[in-house]
Amino acid sequence: MKIHLHAWAMCQSMFCALPCPWQIWDEEARPRVPAFLPLVGLVIGLLWAALCRLARRLALPLPLQALVLAVYPWKVTGGMHLDGFLDVTDAAGSCRDLARRREILKDSHVGAFAVVGCGILMLSQLACFEAAAEKLPAVLLVLLPVVSRCCSSLAVLCLRPMAVSQYAGQARHKSWCSLPLAALALALLVGFGLCGRYGLALLGVLAGYGWALRRGYRTLDGMNGDIAGYALTIGELCGAAVCALL
Repeated sequence: MKIHLHAWAMCQSMFCALPCPWQIWDEEARPRVPAFLPLVGLVIGLLWAALCRLARRLALPLPLQALVLAVYPWKVTGGMHLDGFLDVTDAAGSCRDLARRREILKDSHVGAFAVVGCGILMLSQLACFEAAAEKLPAVLLVLLPVVSRCCSSLAVLCLRPMAVSQYAGQARHKSWCSLPLAALALALLVGFGLCGRYGLALLGVLAGYGWALRRGYRTLDGMNGDIAGYALTIGELCGAAVCALL
């Protein structure tokens, strides 16, 4: 039990910019860290929903509500997943050989593909939340980051890592997938039970994540944290897009 608590605390500290009261590092718990991503998503989602309710209570103009809801998921993670989106967008868009694509992935400079992609992402996210701001069930904002992080957890735990990835060489056991699988099933059940047709947004997250994961994984021949962030960002955007269209 202690090692699992350590893994959760490490996951919360690594993948969320919110202060974690328990600062610890346990190398033995490190391989289990990805399995606790859904719990991090739950914390992020609860605050996202609270922010939505506050914006509505303050009767903020719809464009401002949309701006708050669109920017929050990037700020609360310290831009970590957005950074992964930029890196993979640059690498995948370069159309170079595999070795060069991996070099671009690790390059600290921002290329043209990343700049254009980021602009499209931000405009799309803002437009989707403005279209959905009035009708979006707040509880759905709790579930969107849970589902996207269930996907990231399963991808990191199950897919072959890139040789240069931080996950390369770590022990992986299928039993560690039980937490994200259970969290995913519960999130879908609650989503459709409480949100009705807006539960389809969670399927949008799954579809968007799956498409982005396939592109990143095939382009870079392996899994790593940048691909997880890239797919997570696109998955959550697709979830917001489904809400806007319903």
